[in-house]
Amino acid sequence: MTTQNEFEQQQAAPAKKRIAFFCIPAHGHTNPMLPVAAELVRHGNTVRFYSFGGTGGLPDFSDKIRKTGAEFVACDAYMPEVSAEEIAGLKRVSITEMTVQSIRITLAMDAFLDAEFKSFLPDVVYTDSACFWGKLNAWKHHVPMVVSTSTFAFNQLSSMYMNHSAGEIADMVFGLARIGKALKSMEPYGYKVKNPLTLVQSDNMTDSVVYTSRRFQPFAESFSGHYAFVGPSVFSDAVPDKKKARPLVYISLGTVINDRPDFYGKCIEALKDMDVDVLISCGMALDREKLGVLPENVRVEPYVDQLDVLSRADVFLTHCGMNSVSESLYMATPMVLYPQTGEQAAVARRAAELGAGIRLVKSWSDITSSTKPDTVKGIRAAVLNVLDNASYRDAAAECSRDFRACSGVAAAADFIENAPHQWDGVDVMKELNKTNIRFQIVYWCIVSVLIFLAGFHIDRKYLWIIGLAAGIISKPIRKRVQNRRYAQLVKDKHPFIG
Repeated sequence: MTTQNEFEQQQAAPAKKRIAFFCIPAHGHTNPMLPVAAELVRHGNTVRFYSFGGTGGLPDFSDKIRKTGAEFVACDAYMPEVSAEEIAGLKRVSITEMTVQSIRITLAMDAFLDAEFKSFLPDVVYTDSACFWGKLNAWKHHVPMVVSTSTFAFNQLSSMYMNHSAGEIADMVFGLARIGKALKSMEPYGYKVKNPLTLVQSDNMTDSVVYTSRRFQPFAESFSGHYAFVGPSVFSDAVPDKKKARPLVYISLGTVINDRPDFYGKCIEALKDMDVDVLISCGMALDREKLGVLPENVRVEPYVDQLDVLSRADVFLTHCGMNSVSESLYMATPMVLYPQTGEQAAVARRAAELGAGIRLVKSWSDITSSTKPDTVKGIRAAVLNVLDNASYRDAAAECSRDFRACSGVAAAADFIENAPHQWDGVDVMKELNKTNIRFQIVYWCIVSVLIFLAGFHIDRKYLWIIGLAAGIISKPIRKRVQNRRYAQLVKDKHPFIG
């Protein structure tokens, strides 16, 4: 017989849900979702994870997903064939190419996912932020959605941390027409997206789980109560243990842009005569024979247990993927930061701001007192700097304490189970947009008056110079006004904080 107390507990417990997981075929995006899937299954929910099983050269996530207790559903068959040119664009992380290919995958999966949504009847969709077919089908089938954010949450403010190269900017500008055409091709299938930014940018009305802390997230106060900053999502109870005979330097460029024998060669040359052990994780794409005969203190492996290595490492030379940096700081390991993309540059900038690493840069124009060039001498100097300067270790240890104090995967699971969420706080981004609009109106009214008055004193054919100068200086002035308004909103402690 059920006691009154047991009955009340049953009534209070949330109903078990059917939850559909979606992710792109990338380790850095899939790995953080795995502990969350395991936690949801442990809660008694049914989790169906739409991912990839290793055919056609794709990564194989089937075993990892099944180990969480989730049901694995292979989506390999719906990956469209891509040309050599398209593959090259994906390898250089072209935003245009990734967007177009994601739209093609969405269309290829349309009938399949339509049937899946009608048969599985998910209560919640948990989708990676870059997985368009997950987002679009949640919207199409009117299912509550929670976004899995494997890097920073990016909005108008935090996006300023990105440092896009001229090539990346050109790719985005010249690719708009192609993206627009691809978006239009989805309309007959019931996918209506007017602006591609709605597919990639964070907004304050979408429930989102972010695998970092509020301290590490840039401009965290600008994000609403629809965001759960839960800290790194990891399968590990390990703690940092740096006791060993001599320092360990760990080097990895991640799982995507890692076929870099030239760079690994520089690292080996830089560190071969140092009293350190060096471990390089290079992935499967690299022909290790290109590295020649290795010095006694250098070991090269295709893959390693990264969390285990980082628990012992003293320096991590990293490409600054969010997962890698989070795992490094979780294990209190300071870094040499070598970002390859705009997103990675944002992560590197934040880690450097907190004192947990030193930047390694490609361009001599970026050399400052706090950066080093990616030359043999620069790599050696950067590693020595981190090893010899206790401030880097202290900063990494502080980040480790911060990450380990976060609510973790249990909070992520609770957040997903209770979606959709309600929030009635002040939307700081809306407030800032109002400030920007008022600034633009007032600023250009003043400029217009000045141009009008100047017309009485100088030749009118030169008035355009005033307009040009006003346009150039408007951006830094607007930024200063915006920052002051943001600081005021934070100081006022509106309900969106916390």
